[in-house]
Amino acid sequence: MTISFNRYFKDKFSSGWMLVCLILVMTIPLLIGIGLFLKSTLLLDNYSLVNLLFSKIWKPLDGKFGFYPFIISSVCVTFMAILIAAPICLLSAIYLTQYAKKYLLKIMHPVIDILSGIPSVVYGVCGVLIIVPFISNIAPVFGKQTPGYSILAGAIVLSIMITPFILNILIEIFQNIPDELKEISLSLGATKWETIKFVLIKKASPGIISSIGLGISRAFGETMAVLMVVGNVAKIPNSVFDPGYPLPALIANNYGEMLSIPMYDSALMFAALVLFGVVLFFNIISRLTITKLEIY
Repeated sequence: MTISFNRYFKDKFSSGWMLVCLILVMTIPLLIGIGLFLKSTLLLDNYSLVNLLFSKIWKPLDGKFGFYPFIISSVCVTFMAILIAAPICLLSAIYLTQYAKKYLLKIMHPVIDILSGIPSVVYGVCGVLIIVPFISNIAPVFGKQTPGYSILAGAIVLSIMITPFILNILIEIFQNIPDELKEISLSLGATKWETIKFVLIKKASPGIISSIGLGISRAFGETMAVLMVVGNVAKIPNSVFDPGYPLPALIANNYGEMLSIPMYDSALMFAALVLFGVVLFFNIISRLTITKLEIY
């Protein structure tokens, strides 16, 4: 009787604390969102949401809080980085899992891990030393004059940073596709590339979309490396050679010294709330897309 009771108690206790941990993990994003909203109420009580999101003027000391340039800069840098990184990651994952020898994949795994572990400030320094001068030299070819600190520089640095993150996910996805699918396609007369294009990529499409969605979320919140190369000018960029000012850079540049100004502090918390909402939006969209693809 005692032994049975002890086993029952241990089982209930184990399942109970695991449930508590699960609830804690699930409530953390909710608590973050609520906290940011409460900190932003001072700004939201004095300005309309439409004015905050779509106004182009950022002069906090004059009471003008227009976040539109920062939102546009974040979107431009992030999506340019994804446009650069996604094809490279997809083709690299296909080659490593379908064409390359197994020893090459074993070599690449630690290389990818090293790239993902390099601090963002190191990427930023490399961007300042290499990418920024490169862009300043090629800009005249396109009829532009720029010191190199631009949306394009931020996108290139960011694409390099998110490449190992997306590539690791894609490699795992292609490795987990059953070999039987490939063998059946080849046995029906399809070439290897046709098998990859019409069978493997189609099978992996939910995972590919998921990896890109996670890459967007990862890119949107990146701060230090982008801050160092993007220029940090609060205006709407007209081309990729113009400077920008993403939301994370705005928060990082101003938060510490502006805590003593309540309205400015609330504005920065609102910037964090917008960033949180955008990341949440893209995660939900990617999740819904994956669900739809899995159904069909």
